[in-house]
Amino acid sequence: MYPVSARFLAAIAESHQLATVVQLFRTDGAVTTLPHTGGSVTVDRTADCRRTCTVEIADPTLIPRIPAAALGVYGALLRISRGVRYSDGQVETVPLGVFRLDEISGDPDTGPVTLAGKSLEVAVGDDAFTVPTRVTGTAVGAVTTLIQATLPSATILNRAADAPIGPRSWDVGHDRWAAVAECAAAIGAEVYADPDGNFVVSQLPDILTTTPVWTIAAGLGGAYIEAARGMSANGVYNGVHASGENTEAGTPPVSALVVDSDPTSPTYWGGPYGRRPYFYSSSTLTSVNACTQAAGLLLRQMAAPIATASITSLANPALEPGDTIRVVYPDGSKEIHQVSSFSLSLDTSGVMELGTISAKGDG
Repeated sequence: MYPVSARFLAAIAESHQLATVVQLFRTDGAVTTLPHTGGSVTVDRTADCRRTCTVEIADPTLIPRIPAAALGVYGALLRISRGVRYSDGQVETVPLGVFRLDEISGDPDTGPVTLAGKSLEVAVGDDAFTVPTRVTGTAVGAVTTLIQATLPSATILNRAADAPIGPRSWDVGHDRWAAVAECAAAIGAEVYADPDGNFVVSQLPDILTTTPVWTIAAGLGGAYIEAARGMSANGVYNGVHASGENTEAGTPPVSALVVDSDPTSPTYWGGPYGRRPYFYSSSTLTSVNACTQAAGLLLRQMAAPIATASITSLANPALEPGDTIRVVYPDGSKEIHQVSSFSLSLDTSGVMELGTISAKGDG
């Protein structure tokens, strides 16, 4: 969860005045705060671009007539924040993302104008390789090289256990963001742009050992509104077979199979759930140990979504995908959930829709 004060967390569970800020960063260096009438930010850890946004503006004169206009789509960025205006006039906001402005549309006579943007993964993905490209060294080093070749000033924050990888080459036309994701997957990690526009290399937190960052409780003073609960076996694996062969490095084929070996687990390998292996292969894996590490970390994600929930709660803009939260239902039962997606509005709505995975009982 993005760092916020205790006062902030208390305020969002009560009636409060919403504060939202939308800033436009023009290509000429100018920064403008945009008056807005609405919009939304959607966050989804399963999407290539983790964050997307729309912003509604009343003034139709802001529709650009030429690319050099104030809101031209050629390189401009949006920075969006949401938070609380306290009764004493102080304002505390948290960032919802930095977005490349991709689309502007609206009635040129009456408005409104709608702006649409995507988080900065899109800039890397659009920059497909125009020459054959090769990386080597460590996984995080390769990720950094690939991203900064597109965005030289990008900050890469590593929260994963880095490890050496075998040399990897891509041909002209290959998706650069797919290459970034492949290098991160070699250490069981994912890469995404965070709310500040930094790129983060991170392994999905383990719901069994991670302390919940927020409680959504039913009843007086709680943030719970309603929930729908379900389970699905679609896309759930209980084994990962990771393999690699690197002709550039002259290393022989290597592989490792890691399975859910917990007899008490509902996805226990060889138990009632059966055997459902997932296969992952990359030339970045050049040792059995590397295959074992990648398979083990991937298994934690592949076996995770055995339970899903859609939770409607009071809005908490500080949440991030991967956060663990505690849900206290109206009957008093408790569960721990891991946030997968959510959507927040930029109008007066104080409600958010949360999608979660990996629910488990709590107490």
